[in-house]
Amino acid sequence: MEALAQHPALAIGLVSVFGLLVGSFLNVVILRLPARMEWSWRQEAREILGQPEAYEPKPPGLVVSRSACPHCGHALAAWENIPLLSFLLLRGRCRACQAPISRQYPAVELITGLLFAACAWRFGISLELGFALAFTAALVALSGIDLRTTLLPDQIVLPLLWLGLLASLVTLFVDPVSAILGAAAGYLSLWSVTALFKLLTGKDGMGAGDFKLLAALGAWCGFKAVLPIILISSVVGAVIGSIWLATAGKHRDTQIPFGQYLAIAGWLQFISGVDLLGLYLGWALGR
Repeated sequence: MEALAQHPALAIGLVSVFGLLVGSFLNVVILRLPARMEWSWRQEAREILGQPEAYEPKPPGLVVSRSACPHCGHALAAWENIPLLSFLLLRGRCRACQAPISRQYPAVELITGLLFAACAWRFGISLELGFALAFTAALVALSGIDLRTTLLPDQIVLPLLWLGLLASLVTLFVDPVSAILGAAAGYLSLWSVTALFKLLTGKDGMGAGDFKLLAALGAWCGFKAVLPIILISSVVGAVIGSIWLATAGKHRDTQIPFGQYLAIAGWLQFISGVDLLGLYLGWALGR
């Protein structure tokens, strides 16, 4: 640890490699957790409705079950599961059936590696870095799941919220008062806007998962960060969402997952460690 602290470049490199490995696991979480959630919901629904049990194999687990090609079921060998490198060696195709491998796999691995490297550069070898890596990994997983399914699983969001509150007890990033107020403000701000929107239009404007995610971000970044996160995520979401609707030929009423934009804004606020709203106001007012 002392050697890594004395050689920041080496530390950043090792943490980025660790991020590639974590990104490989996050791909598993992104693909398998929603399937396991839906399987559990169907089992509970049958029990509540008094329907007869139906045989339905449980989806693969997140840790024990081996990775396999979704097209032909080919179980991946160890060398076929190396982050980024295996995708390049296989030229983006399954070795058994030659079906194309989703670009999601190398993208998530690369993004996680880069974000981990940024955390190592920002915090160095420290306790803060450990918490920052957990925060980053959770946001990557939530973004991938939300983008694919429009779900933000409580299994990830709620532990993220509690971990942020626990970190505040020793003031790693923000003090306990700011963390608690940030969590409350994050949840209530989106909940109140959505409740008002539904009252006026009769439509759901946003899912409850977004409220919980912003509450978690408020716990990690503090009360003052909630408004900047909302503003940044709204701008990014409006720009990217509009481009996607136009290029995909979708109607403007098409629902767009908002969780990944909250995650982007929250991570930027967290890694910067500054009052982004204050910087913007200072720039706008010429101070």
